[in-house]
Amino acid sequence: MESDRLRIHHLNCISGCPLGGLVMDGFTKTSLRGRLTSHCLLVETPDSLVLIDTGYGLRDVVNPRSRIHPIFRALIRPELREEMTAIRQIERLGFRARDVRHIVLSHLDFDHAGGLDDFPEATVHMLGEEMRSATEQATLLDRMRYRPQQWGTRHQWRTYEVDSGGTWLGFERVRELSNVDADIVMVPLIGHTLGHAGVAIRRAEGWLLYAADAYFYHAEMDSSPRCTPGLAAYQRLMEKDRALRLLNQRRLRELRAADSKISIFCAHDVREFERLAGRSHRTPVDTADRGPAASRVRGGDSDIMQSAAQHFDFDRERASDPPSDPPNPGDPGPPILEPMPDDPRSNRKIPPIDKPPPAL
Repeated sequence: MESDRLRIHHLNCISGCPLGGLVMDGFTKTSLRGRLTSHCLLVETPDSLVLIDTGYGLRDVVNPRSRIHPIFRALIRPELREEMTAIRQIERLGFRARDVRHIVLSHLDFDHAGGLDDFPEATVHMLGEEMRSATEQATLLDRMRYRPQQWGTRHQWRTYEVDSGGTWLGFERVRELSNVDADIVMVPLIGHTLGHAGVAIRRAEGWLLYAADAYFYHAEMDSSPRCTPGLAAYQRLMEKDRALRLLNQRRLRELRAADSKISIFCAHDVREFERLAGRSHRTPVDTADRGPAASRVRGGDSDIMQSAAQHFDFDRERASDPPSDPPNPGDPGPPILEPMPDDPRSNRKIPPIDKPPPAL
């Protein structure tokens, strides 16, 4: 997807397969496990790459037991396929890890921040309250959802306060992100966490708003909102401020109704991902989506697959991948999906990719 200045790629950076099937995702009828995306965006700007959220990362694939809490491993059961990580999909587009100069993070939950270590040179932008809440580890839920094992690049974090940047279409916004293209705007959407934010991107045809976990199910944005029982319960379980979460959902619905040119989508809805990406959520980004910036930023394709691979010693034995559904951009909803295979598991040790971060 292209605008006058920016080229936007939609990446599903590892699917979650939550217990509940139909009552969780609204469409899976052949399995007790549903399907959720980890919707991330790669934005090609004139001078750098900006990644919006990271999903799960390479280290999560290699050793999930040390990085994802066992309750969430059992409940969400992420489909840990290496080729679906952000770094591997970015490499398919012809880029290297070092080409990602900035990561704009909606929040620090394990399924949004797991790939931070795959981009050791990127500056990570987030709300200050999210950093404080995550690092305090004040509650049992905080210790389960926020995983310091995923924060090997903590010295690269840059934080922003909510009251520092005026407004965006009636919402508060933070001031311009440091060295990030001005057409990428961080919009606080507090509720799911105390420092949760959406990210808006200006396109020629109108704004694109990634609402992350401000809602979970596409029909929550309808004029008569509804949600599956499973996702409604999960949102209540994970929320840090119910009143603000529900208020921001209402405000997002009002914004969508008032402006037909804005496209609003969340992190975990399969239908939204497939509509925007134009392909199955089971498949990585198509190499045909490479733009001219790939060779300009990377200086050619001779060193493809060298960026993250230099930090990891992956052997290639993996459980067989599930079949991919053919892309069907015109279909408003995904087809019935087959049960997912068992996740690959490993206890292999890998060396750190960077020095330990200083204490905050």
